[in-house]
Amino acid sequence: MIIKRPPDIPSSEITPERDYLNRRAFIRDAGVGVAAALIAPAALARSAAAQGQEETPNSYEEATSYNNYYEFGTDKEDPKRYSGSFKPKPWSVKVDGLVKKPGNYSFDDLVKPHKIEDRTYRLRCVEAWSMVIPWQGIPLAAMISRFEPLPSAKYVAFETVTRPSEMPGQSTRVLPWPYVEGLRMDEAMHPLTLMVTGLYGKPLPNQNGAPLRVMSPWKYGFKGCKSIVRISFVERQPPTTWNIVAPHEYGFYANVNPEVDHPRWTQASERRIGEFRRRRTLMFNGYADQVASMYSGMDLVRNY
Repeated sequence: MIIKRPPDIPSSEITPERDYLNRRAFIRDAGVGVAAALIAPAALARSAAAQGQEETPNSYEEATSYNNYYEFGTDKEDPKRYSGSFKPKPWSVKVDGLVKKPGNYSFDDLVKPHKIEDRTYRLRCVEAWSMVIPWQGIPLAAMISRFEPLPSAKYVAFETVTRPSEMPGQSTRVLPWPYVEGLRMDEAMHPLTLMVTGLYGKPLPNQNGAPLRVMSPWKYGFKGCKSIVRISFVERQPPTTWNIVAPHEYGFYANVNPEVDHPRWTQASERRIGEFRRRRTLMFNGYADQVASMYSGMDLVRNY
């Protein structure tokens, strides 16, 4: 389910954080921001509205205190505890590879030409826990289009910043650094994929991947590269960190699929943070109507 602020509502009227925390249900009428002409906007919005269901958003405290961000430590509380010294300003992103407009783009270069959109998405971790979070950001397709990828660019690769002096987890060997991820071009250009700049109407906190992270809500959370400093357009499937570390457990696509268990736990259900009961996990995290066609003919078991 996604929620977008209608264009006739000014930013000054966005629901403040305190009201988010007291809301008991999402607005049922959902719309979708259009980032590319790959899917008919009206049809996508109708599909999102039809599948909408009442869910309680997680609190700001939950969303910013329970995180996986191994650059700051492996415990869920470590990112908030140890990210205070991280400096997300100034910021620049290197764009390279198969594009007509490569270069080093500042944060303002990347963000200011675009209208920030509100999107409320489910977040499903591969560890079988989940949240529902109101994000703000830019449709990734709109950003990518400015770089003018060449027809030979089939994938988009992302890289997280490496700063061991500010990110204590990078002084360990728990993962190979820098953290790298990637999407197929049609996934990156899909209208649901967001370059996130904030949550709950606030700038993205350090522990959540400031100042830029990617969000594809039908995929497991580890696909969302954080604190991005490089975007590369490539012809072949790029290496991705968790697939390098444990290829038998973490695939490149990592689409949420309750029918394909992790080797060490079930993916058929999940624990929503803040709840005691377990929920049934939805195929593609509930976004099947919008994204399933991209994987038509693929073996969703082998291409986990």
